[in-house]
Amino acid sequence: MRPCTRRRGTLLALAGLALGGGAASGRAGAQTAALTLPELVARSKPAVLPVGTFNPTDSPRFGFRGTGFVIAEAGGLGNLLATNFHVLPDGAGSAGGPQMAVLSGPGGPGAETQRRLARVVATERLHDLALLQLEGQPLPGLVLESAGQVREGQAVALMGFPIGGALGFSVVTHRGIVSSITSAALPAPTARQLDPRALSRLREGNFELLQLDATAYPGNSGGPVLDTDTGRVVGVVNMVLVKAGRESALSSPTGITYAVPVGLLHALMARR
Repeated sequence: MRPCTRRRGTLLALAGLALGGGAASGRAGAQTAALTLPELVARSKPAVLPVGTFNPTDSPRFGFRGTGFVIAEAGGLGNLLATNFHVLPDGAGSAGGPQMAVLSGPGGPGAETQRRLARVVATERLHDLALLQLEGQPLPGLVLESAGQVREGQAVALMGFPIGGALGFSVVTHRGIVSSITSAALPAPTARQLDPRALSRLREGNFELLQLDATAYPGNSGGPVLDTDTGRVVGVVNMVLVKAGRESALSSPTGITYAVPVGLLHALMARR
């Protein structure tokens, strides 16, 4: 991928490096007492899930692709999961395409892990977002912050599954701040994805990305960026700045990560 800013380095979509391949009110309505980080982690972990493909003839049958999170709807539960578009394999959502799935209840000692099938219900290639509908009973979800509420200097935590199943499917949390809100244009992963619709939207101009000083790794793609005070989602992790080749994302991380603002996720939900 080419850089989407003028900074030296390369922006890489994190799930491309992975192993194996209801809306809320604004901050004015936030709870009065800020969450501690341990409280935030404990409350949010059940909603953050490994996303991948399922094929009963593969070994393993679940092929990890990246991270996703359940969006809270009625009663704080939901069946709608947000992730990155680039987490999806080619053909996902089409007839005969790969079957998407998530693992729910992963990670903790003695925790029972269940596989849930999922179907693609909406995608936005230009903004690198996708929505999946999960089968089965609703799961604990995360509340989305209102659009336009995130601020530079705001403390955030990002959650996901760095290095995928190599470390086990346990949610990992990194903390940082929103170091900048910068204009950018996400390049298409391949030239063939520059269809007429994508080209038309590129001509509409750039959009904002959140630049974070928290380090993300392969497998973090699609994970939530949370306001550490309220626990609300302010963005979706999607890229990391690396110094040289793809391998340096692990050996020499820059500590600079990019996320799609939650306002673009609100827009995709409204169009589905």
